[in-house]
Amino acid sequence: MRPDPAPCPGGSPLCSAVSRHADPAAAVAELGEALCHPALGFVLFFCSADYPLEGLSRALTHTFGRVPVVGCTTAGEISPAGYERGCIVAIGLSQESFAVACAPVMDLDRFDLLAAQRLVDGLLEECRDAVPDSAGRFALTLLDGLSSREEQVLATLEAALGSIPGFGGSAGDDNRLARTHVYAEGRFHPRAAVVVMVATRLPFEVFTTHHLQPLDHKLVVTRADSATRRVLELNALPAAEEYARLVGVPVAALDAEAFALHPLAVRIADAHYVRSVQRVNPDGSLSFYCAVETGIVLTAMRPTPMLEQLEAVLDGLAQRLGEPALVIGCDCFLRRLEIEARGELATASRLLSRSRVIGFNTYGEQHHGMHLNQTFTGVAIGSATRP
Repeated sequence: MRPDPAPCPGGSPLCSAVSRHADPAAAVAELGEALCHPALGFVLFFCSADYPLEGLSRALTHTFGRVPVVGCTTAGEISPAGYERGCIVAIGLSQESFAVACAPVMDLDRFDLLAAQRLVDGLLEECRDAVPDSAGRFALTLLDGLSSREEQVLATLEAALGSIPGFGGSAGDDNRLARTHVYAEGRFHPRAAVVVMVATRLPFEVFTTHHLQPLDHKLVVTRADSATRRVLELNALPAAEEYARLVGVPVAALDAEAFALHPLAVRIADAHYVRSVQRVNPDGSLSFYCAVETGIVLTAMRPTPMLEQLEAVLDGLAQRLGEPALVIGCDCFLRRLEIEARGELATASRLLSRSRVIGFNTYGEQHHGMHLNQTFTGVAIGSATRP
């Protein structure tokens, strides 16, 4: 079984590949065959949580040697062929066009502004030694998707990044909601994050988008445990019962597909930010993927045609940047569940493949310091060098 690499003619600055081999050593060897070349400077990967992670770590170290490698486990992968499961996808960045620096955050609970500023300053200094100041910069973050620390870490990191645009995704575990991992410095880590600074003279644009519109229905969080992102009461009634009444299904029918098709959001200024439900708990409370607090008002949202909206966004990026060399995409796994429920997976895969999207399905997305749900967030990188 051979990888499906995106073509890298004439020393293209970006290459991508996928391996569907279940054996970690064979899978990484296939990726290495597609990505390894003398100018390879950095590898970013996204893998199914089905892989034995210790074996995968050994294989990555053996194949890529001293080339920095960063990645995470997923709730589904986006390969050069579109949506997949049970595989590993990877992107190789050429050191001729990119300067990349990365650093892990091992203690999410103690990641304060001083630590964030030191981390960002170090990454910027490392990139500055390799590329001119005229190069553009963006930051990618990968976070443990079950840590419940995304909001605090991202807000702190955003303060240190200043005007540097940032995006990223929360690691998944194939919808098991048990344990997620990020990969840095040769190992997979739970309850951790990794920050990647990328400097390049290629044109790029960090973006986020969703396909949801607000309805008139409101739910007030009247009792919540913010530390665990658990809502016990909505409108002074048991949370699961009130949410089930709103969406018109029995409590027993509340599952990931129902949550994907009936999202909730909090309004901040003129924008709505989705707060997706993770699960129903035995006590009738609801656990969320994003922060929730007593007193916030949740607005019911309705999906609009997702693929039409996404195609318009991707087309707009191509018009502004030229035909993209690659789009690194962080796509909420609930969006994928909606696509699957509507029987549109093949159509979506064709759109992603045509638009040169490589990425993964997440347990949450990150954009400019915000922790989001049910969005498609990423960076589009153009082919032409900035003048």
